[in-house]
Amino acid sequence: MFPFVRGAGGVAALIQCYTCCRMGLYRHPGHPDFRKMLTVAMWVALLGCLQARELQGHVSVILLGATGDLAKKYLWQGLFQLYLDEAGKGHHFSFHGAALTTPEQGQEVLAKVLESLSCPKDVAPDRCAELKDQFQQLSQYHQLKTTEDYLALSKDIEALVQREGLREAGRIFYFSVPPFAYADIARSINSSCRPGPDAWLRVVLEKPFGHDYLSAQQLATELGSFFQEEEMYRVDHYLGKQAVAQILPFRDQNREALDGLWNRHHVERVEVVLKETVDAEGRTSFYEEYGVIRDVLQNHLTEILTLVAMELPHNASSSAAVLQHKLQAFQALRGLRRGSAVLGQYQAYSEQVRRELRKPDSFQSLTPTFAGILVHMDNLRWEGVPFILMSGKALDERVGYVRVLFKNRAFCAQSEQQWVGARSRCLPQQIVFYVGHGELGSPAVLVSRTLFRPTLPSGSWKELEGRPGLRLFGRPLSDFYAYSPVREQDAYSILISRIFHGRKDSFITTENLLASWVFWTPLLEGLAREAPRLYPGGAENGHLLDFEFSGSRLAFSVQQPEQLVPGPGSAPLPRDFQVLGAKYRDSPLVTAWPEELIAKLASDIEAAAAKAVRRFGQFHLALSGGSSPVALFQQLATGHYAFPWAHTHLWLVDERCVPPWDPESNFQGLQTHLLQHVRVPHYNVHPMPVHLRRRLCAEEDRGAQAYAEEISALVTNGSFDLVLLGMGTDGHTASLFPQSPTGLDGEQLVVLTESPFRPHHRMSLSLPLINRAREVAVLVMGRPKREIATLVSRVGRQPKKWPISGVRPDSGQLVWYMDYEAFLG
Repeated sequence: MFPFVRGAGGVAALIQCYTCCRMGLYRHPGHPDFRKMLTVAMWVALLGCLQARELQGHVSVILLGATGDLAKKYLWQGLFQLYLDEAGKGHHFSFHGAALTTPEQGQEVLAKVLESLSCPKDVAPDRCAELKDQFQQLSQYHQLKTTEDYLALSKDIEALVQREGLREAGRIFYFSVPPFAYADIARSINSSCRPGPDAWLRVVLEKPFGHDYLSAQQLATELGSFFQEEEMYRVDHYLGKQAVAQILPFRDQNREALDGLWNRHHVERVEVVLKETVDAEGRTSFYEEYGVIRDVLQNHLTEILTLVAMELPHNASSSAAVLQHKLQAFQALRGLRRGSAVLGQYQAYSEQVRRELRKPDSFQSLTPTFAGILVHMDNLRWEGVPFILMSGKALDERVGYVRVLFKNRAFCAQSEQQWVGARSRCLPQQIVFYVGHGELGSPAVLVSRTLFRPTLPSGSWKELEGRPGLRLFGRPLSDFYAYSPVREQDAYSILISRIFHGRKDSFITTENLLASWVFWTPLLEGLAREAPRLYPGGAENGHLLDFEFSGSRLAFSVQQPEQLVPGPGSAPLPRDFQVLGAKYRDSPLVTAWPEELIAKLASDIEAAAAKAVRRFGQFHLALSGGSSPVALFQQLATGHYAFPWAHTHLWLVDERCVPPWDPESNFQGLQTHLLQHVRVPHYNVHPMPVHLRRRLCAEEDRGAQAYAEEISALVTNGSFDLVLLGMGTDGHTASLFPQSPTGLDGEQLVVLTESPFRPHHRMSLSLPLINRAREVAVLVMGRPKREIATLVSRVGRQPKKWPISGVRPDSGQLVWYMDYEAFLG
């Protein structure tokens, strides 16, 4: 009848619960329906009693990698704290340290670790000694190498549980091992060391969780073949930091005060910062593979960002609701571009890598040890609010914090000396979750007194005492309502407790992990060959790493002089030269890395637009389609607010013969990446008429002639102010392909052409019309263009073979914009 009641202990519990319920029969008067009602109530109470009993039992904690640095420094102490918190509450424990080390060596290391454990200050010494002795008696070492070893461990646990006369509540496996070992260990646990069907399994995983999206997905798939999602607990130890763990409870407990403030109308910006004074010495093998973005920003700082930015669930104590809202926050992150980041590397790093990894003297690492990233959210709450993530090594101080800075619309006529204490409306208004270290030296929550008096749990947080002379973020501590934990706790102790209690919201789900990598991987790939700015380290950094943002771009505030002549032991890098000017086919050539090249081209187009509007009152710009100009469109949309869009006419250089809503449509690309973000009068936008009378590019519909007539009517002499072209790997430009029968010469302004690529049918401006332009810009990007760029540089004017070679404006200027990979390979 009760399959979950086992052994003498289970029977005794059943009798005890039943007796408690029966005792209620003698406390109530009779009633016709009373016996029936009481029977139902009795069984409900009995079930509740049994469920309470069900929560108790024997819990085995298996620490894999028990003799490693992380285990010795944090995890054993965290497990001891778990025992201190839970001893006497009904559960029985056993702790199993496991590693590849031999039993003798492992037991010796474990004994030293256990002897070094300590109790919180509020535990009496005698009580501490008693609990420590108990914990040592409950802890043992196992060498786990083979599947048979895991099977033996499982049998040991089952025998121990049987001797105690208890049921098994569950097993926790903590993977404090490198990720490459995960799959083999997971396979052994799944096949040989799972608990029985009535007990739970919790598997705890430490970062790194992959190197990019594909590797993270592969690792997740492997682990998913052995464990259920609810069984996996991926640790980001920053989620256990007391100030970080307080973000959601703080937002929940202060809903009424924050509801009107926590949005784009009131928040100026959010800063998520982790600074370190130490460098990477001794860890360069790890750091060369991961760098500061993968080590800190992709996980710690992004997780913190989501806690600030996510919509607060109605029930903030629901793990499922919190995780779902975090996932939605990940999905609202706007994609990053190379211009969203600034990178640095402390000067001694490459030398440390050469020494530790035995690299040649000429080796120069491109691994960043410092990064600043500008993030935006694409949702109504946070639209336009900059989130700044920053972390680095060898900086001037060790500190971590999350700072929400609010807009201040107040103006005070009196001088600051006349302001009333900390309550003037002109003072900065901010909320800070202070992770630790720095001037304050401990975790804290700070709220400007000009905002509101916050509510924090009184049992675990207390108001900070005044500290005269201490200033934080430019203001004295007295300007804030300041709170600190009653008892400081280590992050791992907090997380281990939450693992034991099954609190999944403090951990990273597979969905959230992959969403994070989807966000970060494109930027990491784009920065892979970016040379970081060198900085001396420590206080000597001065203002060298200060940065500022405009639109969606970040840039260092202080320009670093270019090193045109390399110093001893260093080699010049292409990235050292921001934009190079030269000649290509007797025309000006601008070459740079893609981000700088796009920025330069966008600035030149804006300058040409301003000049044309001053002279003629309007600017006629003809744009090519394809993938190359997408970054240019995005740059023009987000970084050029002075662009005279109201006086600009936009034309297409070419179009695929598809409906205008088709993803292959050049106009659709222009609409997605540019038009919907800028204010161009609709009558100034001129798509090519490829879709007439429900037909595509039919000769009898005369779409090409209609577009030519529109150009002749609106563009003086048919001379566009600027035409943007690309160059294909076969030398085609616009939709003019080698051996094309039309468009390379003659009097037609707009022609129908055939492409060797799908979709085959195209409409294009002709070469004679393109050559009427006042300026032609040719954008060439990517390593696949290197071969054709070299070939075209050597040939004369042969448009039948290479249509791009026929681009020579009659009286205008031709400028080539070529990135380093297309130009240099």
